[in-house]
Amino acid sequence: MDLEKIKEQLKNEPSFRYKQAFQAIFVNLCVNWDEVSGFPKALREKLNKKLPLDLLVLNSENQTGSEKVAINFQGDVVEAVLMKHSRRNTVCVSSQVGCALKCDFCATGELGYKRNLTAMEIVAQVLYFARILKKKNQKVSNVVFMGMGEPLKNYDEVMAAVRILNDKDGLNIGARKISISTVGIISGIKKLSKENLQVNLAVSLHAANNDLRNEIMPINKNFPLKNLLSSIKEYMKLTNRKVMIEYVMLNEVNDSEKQAKELVDVLKTFLPQLFSVNLIAYNETGKYKPSTAARSRKFKHVLERSGISVIERYRFGGDIKAACGQLAGVYKK
Repeated sequence: MDLEKIKEQLKNEPSFRYKQAFQAIFVNLCVNWDEVSGFPKALREKLNKKLPLDLLVLNSENQTGSEKVAINFQGDVVEAVLMKHSRRNTVCVSSQVGCALKCDFCATGELGYKRNLTAMEIVAQVLYFARILKKKNQKVSNVVFMGMGEPLKNYDEVMAAVRILNDKDGLNIGARKISISTVGIISGIKKLSKENLQVNLAVSLHAANNDLRNEIMPINKNFPLKNLLSSIKEYMKLTNRKVMIEYVMLNEVNDSEKQAKELVDVLKTFLPQLFSVNLIAYNETGKYKPSTAARSRKFKHVLERSGISVIERYRFGGDIKAACGQLAGVYKK
């Protein structure tokens, strides 16, 4: 599914054909060109042969509240996850094949980096679940760029994907329902602050001092905490938008009450009140363990007593290799 290639195939057709094709893909959620009854049979056959709409799904694993798929794009396997809430259907998409940043707790980092995904490869992950939900008279309500890869290292394609997802004549997913998560690529944060799109920014902090962050997130050596938090403050000033600070809870690594107090101090020193902290229950990959309920509870209470807004993201898909990169790693092996 490449929109430019579709345009090329339709260049000798009436001009309205592309609009029909766009609607077939993003509104009617067709899985085969044969479903596009407005197209001549010969055109349907040509498009099915040259630009099929189906996706090569290698594996799909389900558990209550979530579904994870491994999709093959030109020989490269990436993952996407559907997380079902009471009133929301959130799709977590990948933006790269693998990742070069090598965060110590992340399974994707073990895969290494191969390439950036195209905008349509990113959008296709959402389309996969949109097609499934359509059968239940439901829609994708939210999209989060929190899967494999660093979105701000694939900035242009990610923003192109956001605009396709946001298109009112297509999937029509509101910009405020789209979140981009970064480990802290300062140049990307600066670029995002100048976009005319009200997407949400989430920053993966995971440690409140440079020593620990250097250890578990090597990118911190290039973008240390002071510089990163200053860029977030500038983003807030320019956009007047709230930022989500993400903090994965690693048992006896970054989850003590002392470390919670340190997090309070560093956030209150650098940031205005326009932020909240998302405590993430860790999906185990082998080296680290998820924080115990008791340690998580104490950590959260320290933040709340200091007046910081706290959200807890519970584990989805503990039984479906839900940590980013786990399912793709099966196919790499």
